[in-house]
Amino acid sequence: LACDCHPVGASGKTCNQTSGQCPCKDGVTGTTCNRCAKGFQQSRSHIAPCIRIPRVVTAVQAMEAVDGEPGRVDQCGRCRAGARTLNLNKFCSRDYVIMGKVVGREASAAAGGPAGAWVRLALSVQAVYKRAPRSRLRRGATALYVRAADLACKCPKLKINKSYLILGVEKEGSASGLPGLAVGERSLLLEWRDDWHRRIRRLQRRAINCH
Repeated sequence: LACDCHPVGASGKTCNQTSGQCPCKDGVTGTTCNRCAKGFQQSRSHIAPCIRIPRVVTAVQAMEAVDGEPGRVDQCGRCRAGARTLNLNKFCSRDYVIMGKVVGREASAAAGGPAGAWVRLALSVQAVYKRAPRSRLRRGATALYVRAADLACKCPKLKINKSYLILGVEKEGSASGLPGLAVGERSLLLEWRDDWHRRIRRLQRRAINCH
């Protein structure tokens, strides 16, 4: 019986001579190991071609990640490239830029859509560098929502009592039905540095030419 084991999904080239079943890697199924099993999704890794779907991360795991404990690394992909840099284009393309301190967390996650649960963090907005014309964003206490799966994977990596520079789009929160700011696809969070203030002031002056 000729074997046709998938070059990436199979852990070997020798199949069962009776059934034709190839030896599959974790999370891979099918006679030739050509598809991901239920609860898994395709990754870009040749070593682990199928990983667990991130939304199975529990709220407890996500809350542990806020305090710097490791998340389930085997369920995580790489964080978005460019998520640690700040430039004029990013400053111009977001409708708010703030400096805020994560001061607390909720005991449970807020229900979300099919993409998974949201974790509510208590944020103290300490400086508002940019906001939309009709924005109600002000200094003081507000809620910051982060997807439980992203938090557990440390994308972003957040710690209690740490300050962050946060760039985002306000409608990402309202579009998800959340009463506060939400860390979405277009959000950028950077751990606060003392030299950020001067750099942001320069960006504010240059942002007059934003298109």
